[in-house]
Amino acid sequence: MHFKFFAASIAAIAAPVAIAAAPAAAQEAAAKFSTQLPIETLMADDAARAVVLKHMPGLDQHPAYDQMKGMSLRTIMPYSQGRITPETLDAIDADLATL
Repeated sequence: MHFKFFAASIAAIAAPVAIAAAPAAAQEAAAKFSTQLPIETLMADDAARAVVLKHMPGLDQHPAYDQMKGMSLRTIMPYSQGRITPETLDAIDADLATL
């Protein structure tokens, strides 16, 4: 009896979560590239690389590139001492969305 109640409770909680996740998954699938992806993923694609370097020239030449390439641009933004702004990342995302 307790198991049936527990299973029903989990099902009731999981259903709205799955429904809420569906639009996010669809949106993510629509955008192949974003500033949420690791830098090395963006730099591996010629078109995405061009977009990133358009807004952040020399990023791939930064002395710490090897340490940060596994992180996303959004992740490293707080550590950039203001050099990477939300506006810059939004502009990169807008350009990446056109790819």
